[in-house]
Amino acid sequence: MIHTGLQHGIIWAPQPNALPRDSPTLADKMRESGYSTHAVGKWHLGFYKEEYLPNNRGFDTFYGYLTGSEDYYTKSRCSGRNMCGKDLRDDFKPIEPNPNEYSTEMYSKRVIDLVNNYNSTKPMFMYLAFQAVHAPLEVPSRYTDKYAHIKNHNRRTYAGMVAAMDEAIGNITTAFQANGMWDDTVMVFSTDNGGQILAGGNNWPLRGWKASLWEGGLHGVGFVHGKALQRKGTVSHELLHVTDWYPTLVGLAGGSLNGTKPLDGFNQWKTISEGAKSPREILLHNIDPLFKPAGDKREGSPFDNRVRAALRWRDWKIITGNPGNSTWVPVPTSEEDNFNIDDDTSKQKKNIWLFNIAKDPVERTDLSDVYPEMVNKMLFKLQQLNKTAVPCVYPPMDPRSNPEHLGGWWGPWET
Repeated sequence: MIHTGLQHGIIWAPQPNALPRDSPTLADKMRESGYSTHAVGKWHLGFYKEEYLPNNRGFDTFYGYLTGSEDYYTKSRCSGRNMCGKDLRDDFKPIEPNPNEYSTEMYSKRVIDLVNNYNSTKPMFMYLAFQAVHAPLEVPSRYTDKYAHIKNHNRRTYAGMVAAMDEAIGNITTAFQANGMWDDTVMVFSTDNGGQILAGGNNWPLRGWKASLWEGGLHGVGFVHGKALQRKGTVSHELLHVTDWYPTLVGLAGGSLNGTKPLDGFNQWKTISEGAKSPREILLHNIDPLFKPAGDKREGSPFDNRVRAALRWRDWKIITGNPGNSTWVPVPTSEEDNFNIDDDTSKQKKNIWLFNIAKDPVERTDLSDVYPEMVNKMLFKLQQLNKTAVPCVYPPMDPRSNPEHLGGWWGPWET
C-alpha cells in the first residue's frame, strides 16, 4: 500500500479517492493477454470519477457495488446519518435492486449466467468479490436453521452466511463443469483480512482481529484448485502476499509485466504448484504515517517506532506504534459470552514488539528485549522500505458525493 498512497484506512464512500491510474490493473493485463475480463460483486477501489469505475480499469463487464459495504437485500448504504443511497450497477448503469434477493445468491447467478452464455473464443478471467461475509450480518433463515446448535446469535448468522457462500461457489463450479470449462480453469479462493469479532468473525487462537497489525488481522487463508497444479492436496507454509497474485496470474496467463510500475509481488506459481521455496523473504504489512503516533521514540532508532507499522522478514515480525486491539478472543459458545476485549495497548508507552512467527504464530512471546540486534535490523528494513513510499492520500469527505445529489445513488460526482 505504501506505493499506491492508500496506506491509511480505507476509501470511504464520500472520499474523492481511488486506486491510482499510474499502472495497469490485473484486469488490464489479463485483457492484454487475450482474456475477456469480468468483475462481479464488490469494487471498493474508488469511484468519484467515471474513469475509476471497473469498466475503465480493465473489465469488459461489471455487475456489483462500488462502496465498501451495504445491505445484502436493499443494496443500500449510509455514510453517517445524512448520506444514504443505493449501490448496484450493471456496467456503468445503476439498476434498481430487488429487495428480496440476497446478494450472495444474486452474484453467483450473474457468474453462472456469464458462464452459461459464454460464446467467445477468448479465455475468461472472472473476478468474483462476494459481499459475504462482511457486515451487516444478514442471511436467509434457511441457511441458519441447520446451525441451531450455535447459541451465539452473531456466530450462528455468520455460519449461515458462510454456508450460503459455500453453496454459491458449488453452484458456480457446477456451471463451469457443465459447460466443459472446469478442466481448464484455475480457481483461487482467498480472504482479504482477518475476521471482525464484533460482527461474527473469530480468529482464535490468533491475536487481534480485522484492522489490527496482529496475526488475527493480517493472516489470510485461501486455496488454489485446478488441473494445472502439479502437487495437489498439500498445504503451503511459504511466505506469500496479496501482491503476489498479480504477477502470478499474469504469468500463468502467458502475459507480460511490461508497462507496469515496479511491482511488490513475486510470481509464486512454482511455490503454489510445485512446492518450491517462495522467492519472498520480506513482507511489509503496512507503514501508516497518518495513524496517531504512539509512545516515545527509541533513541538511535533508524525508523520512527512511534509510527504504526508491521514487517515480516523470514520468520521474524516486528510491530511498531499502535498495533490495534491486542487481545486473544476465544470462540463464543453462548449468547451471554462477554469477552473482555478492552485493551490498553494504545495507552501504553510500549511501541515495539518482536515475534518469531514460525515458532509463535499466536504472538504470545514478545522477544524485543531478548534480541535487540534483531529489533534494530528490522527497524532498519522498515526505514529502507519507508524511503520508497509515496505520500499518503486521504482526502476529506466531499459533500458533493451525497446520493441525494445523484438521484439517490452512490456514484461518480466529479468530471
